[in-house]
Amino acid sequence: MSEKNPIQELSEQLSRIPGLGKKSAVRMVYHLLKTSPDFSRQLGANLMQLHEKVKRCKICGHFSGSEICPICSDPSRDRKTICVVEHDQDLMTIENSGQFRGIFHVMHGVLSPIDGIGPEKLGLDSLKRRVLNEGIQEIIIATNPTPEGDTTALYIVKIMEEMRVTITRIATGLPVGGDIEYADRLTIARSFHARMSMKE
Repeated sequence: MSEKNPIQELSEQLSRIPGLGKKSAVRMVYHLLKTSPDFSRQLGANLMQLHEKVKRCKICGHFSGSEICPICSDPSRDRKTICVVEHDQDLMTIENSGQFRGIFHVMHGVLSPIDGIGPEKLGLDSLKRRVLNEGIQEIIIATNPTPEGDTTALYIVKIMEEMRVTITRIATGLPVGGDIEYADRLTIARSFHARMSMKE
């Protein structure tokens, strides 16, 4: 059995990255071959350090180079409003829109019994403690408009039903079945301004 050549092996590894197909992966490998070896060495070193240097923020769960992320440590943020998102990419999309100045809770997924993802894996107990202990007055649920996102949103409403907290969900200016990560700034802005109550 012949061994894979380095180009083929790296292309296959890169093509496993979401959003990067086989053709794009091959183009990337050939681009790297045309650049300086120093660039490839530095890229490799950065990849090696990624899991060592980047951790989840102890407060919100956002990936960060420090124990407490810059958003949680920023005293100018509105600490009475918390936005719950599925992934770090959603947080960054919302943050870049400039429409939200509160704090976040990153779940790193949604409820999915088939995949073995329950409430404990999404840090929802931590979210509940934050609402109890930090004087949070509004939870904005910014899950994607998918069946899993809807189920997760309703579960959050259920576990918060005895708390005196307003719960809203960003409006579906976002397309049903779409991802927040790919939404433009105007769509994000409209979604936040037209958010709906999820708790009577």
